[in-house]
Amino acid sequence: MVHNHPSGDPAPSRADIDMTKTIIDTARLLGIAVHDHIIIGRKGHASMKGLLLI
Repeated sequence: MVHNHPSGDPAPSRADIDMTKTIIDTARLLGIAVHDHIIIGRKGHASMKGLLLI
């Protein structure tokens, strides 16, 4: 998964983390694996998997 933060700060918010976990749980029921969630901003990017958030 990928989305952008118009604010420019790629740090995942609590809402980003919670929604990602909900999507992962739902996708698992459908046999879909979510490998990572990347957030892109003007200040770079963040990988939730790389940050050990998923």
